[in-house]
Amino acid sequence: MARPGLSYLNVVAGAYPLRRRSTSIPFPLMATTTATYPATFTIGGDLPVNRLGYGAMRITGEGIWGPPQDHAESIRVLKRAVELGVDFIDTADSYGPNVSEELIAEALHPYKQGLVIATKGGLLRTGPNQWPVDASPKHLEEALHGSLKRLKVAQIDLYQLHRIDPSVPMEDTFKFLQKARQDGLVKHIGLSEVEVDQIKKAQEFFPVVSVQNMYSVDNRKWEPVLDYTREQNMAFIPWFPLSGGNKEALAALDGVAKKHDATRQQIALSWLLHHSPNILLIPGTSKVKHLEENMKTADIQLSEEDMAALDKIKSA
Repeated sequence: MARPGLSYLNVVAGAYPLRRRSTSIPFPLMATTTATYPATFTIGGDLPVNRLGYGAMRITGEGIWGPPQDHAESIRVLKRAVELGVDFIDTADSYGPNVSEELIAEALHPYKQGLVIATKGGLLRTGPNQWPVDASPKHLEEALHGSLKRLKVAQIDLYQLHRIDPSVPMEDTFKFLQKARQDGLVKHIGLSEVEVDQIKKAQEFFPVVSVQNMYSVDNRKWEPVLDYTREQNMAFIPWFPLSGGNKEALAALDGVAKKHDATRQQIALSWLLHHSPNILLIPGTSKVKHLEENMKTADIQLSEEDMAALDKIKSA
């Protein structure tokens, strides 16, 4: 069955920028129908963004540690992303650490009106690819104020708890975030790598407007969380959108990609856009060429047959 009443992003290959169609596209009366999807999502009821955003983790050094190998290219990536219509950028104080936030401010401050920058706190960095968890109020206070300073803002649009800390009572962490929101330091609060019960617990302290969990066409462990966020009108932000180790998934993606003269990555991202209207994508890269390739994903119109083939992929 076709999915009614939805519009889709349209990026003109090679020309850009990202454009919205103002009306829904009717389904053609033919055997192959197009699965369409909404172009935007409104975070927290007041932050409308294009669903194809940018994740700023990869603009740091190897192992997400230290400065980027090519500083100038990282700045170009950030500027180009906004030129192409990206108005949602996801980062974290732990990316670098600090480096990603500093580069965002260097490239984009003062920020274009409507640009939403989300950052995260709750992890420490002890070396390349090392991510100890610390969601204690003491650490979160230092992380939050550091992010405000580096991003050069008085209030963070979306502040996300990077991880639940098993060594800290959840109530202590949530009370800190609650107060940060009450004090006006953050506008909205999101969570990452959480179960439905943990989201419900957090909702006793503040409105949860987003959840960022690992999720892809071949890794659907968090499907119940996706379902819950959709029901609650929360944004669902998948990270690692192409697992890459599932041969069945790669074969199915390659088959659909060939039909659309697209890459495997583009099809994996497009499936996510089609799969649920509350999914916000944040593909990351440190190269302008790859960024532009990712942005062309929005021009891909998967058919219902394409979606059916990809939906059959088993979760890794």
